[in-house]
Amino acid sequence: MKVCSSVLQFGGGRFLRAFVDLFIEQSLGAGEDVGGVVVVQSTDSPRARYFNSQADGYHILIRGIVDGNRMDCIEPVRVVRRAIIAEEAWKEIQSIALQEDLKWIVSNVTEAGYKLESNDSIGRPRSFPAKIASVLLSRYSAGLSGLNILPCELLPENGKRLYELVRKQSEIWKLPDDFFSWLAFDCIWADTLVDRIVSRPPPDHPLLKQDRLLAVAEPFAFWGIQARKEMPLFLHSSIFRVDDLTPYTTRKLRILNGAHSALVCRAMPQGFVTVREAMENGAIRSWLERLLFEEIVPVVEKTAIDTKDFALSVLERLSNPYLDHKFSDIFLCHEVKMNTRLRPTYDEFIKLRGYAPALLEDILFN
Repeated sequence: MKVCSSVLQFGGGRFLRAFVDLFIEQSLGAGEDVGGVVVVQSTDSPRARYFNSQADGYHILIRGIVDGNRMDCIEPVRVVRRAIIAEEAWKEIQSIALQEDLKWIVSNVTEAGYKLESNDSIGRPRSFPAKIASVLLSRYSAGLSGLNILPCELLPENGKRLYELVRKQSEIWKLPDDFFSWLAFDCIWADTLVDRIVSRPPPDHPLLKQDRLLAVAEPFAFWGIQARKEMPLFLHSSIFRVDDLTPYTTRKLRILNGAHSALVCRAMPQGFVTVREAMENGAIRSWLERLLFEEIVPVVEKTAIDTKDFALSVLERLSNPYLDHKFSDIFLCHEVKMNTRLRPTYDEFIKLRGYAPALLEDILFN
């Protein structure tokens, strides 16, 4: 079965469903001819079956407070044409790679996916970078145009890092020199920053009877994109082209994501299940305020922008009464997240002040 798509998406978790896929749906609703999405899942999972069996797509609940007013609306998403399990149907993914209408690759495989595996093969790649290399090799070999790569993993210079991994895998495979030029100049590897809190739906929501992909997202959304040259993008009010992502990335990674991982260390051992529940506890909220304004903001404000106001907005966002953001979800790849979100702030604090930050030291080493 031929499935036409302009977006090949690696990952189908809640975040991409409530972020990229919803943006594409909203762009289509505004009259832009963006095209559809094909989701690639690494392994068999119920999620792939839900994508393929729910004929009417899925829904995102947008819930939160905007300018003091409650927002609670339902957004249908129908842009996902098909989900494919890579281990079972890699040839089908390669056939989609050969479609002329394909323009973008998007991904969210978490920070842990940015590594190579030994003895990976072109015909049956296992690692995420090898999958991207195999897809792009198929297009290059067919004489097709390059693609626009938009990674959504929370890593500084995620586009540059992914390009370097794909290039390294291609060197291991001893691919032709012209392919490396095509990778560098025909494909556009954007560095991106994504920001939106997404969580599970309420267990008693009536839509769950028909929609196993239902998710909840806060109203706030930000997708910053930095590319070395002009690249086509679907139009959306939450998508921003910027010349330098660094100040935004540092601010978001260290303050918002840092707060999430810090709460995992502080609140999860005390029995709290969700961020909202923890923020309703006065002692934990006070502890987080101290962590943000005494240890994190004084470091981050040296390289980021509007850090104090952003930290205040983070406290409000984490207190959203409609989101049940589970610590068990945030805990995934916890060690990697701690090393990217909190450890750099700890090290820089010592250089700046000459002594260790007590709260960060406690959660990092105790």
